[in-house]
Amino acid sequence: MKSTGIVRKVDMLGRIVVPKELRTSLNIEVNDPVEIYTEGDMVVLKKYQASEEKKSIVQDLQTLLDNTSEAHKKEILERVKEYIGE
Repeated sequence: MKSTGIVRKVDMLGRIVVPKELRTSLNIEVNDPVEIYTEGDMVVLKKYQASEEKKSIVQDLQTLLDNTSEAHKKEILERVKEYIGE
């Protein structure tokens, strides 16, 4: 892992500013999802990218929704929400 030499403090709300140079080099734009995980005693930030399987499922769901009635779309979405626990 490469050290950047950049040090930031955590603010009162638990936020840390990711410097613009790092966001630019990692292609992280405003409102991009960022995955947060730990590796040993480190906290790792990574630009989130959905897996190919998830992308395929979303595409299939969109195709299904594009080809169904409004009432049926609502039913499908409610079932999906129940399934994922939302």
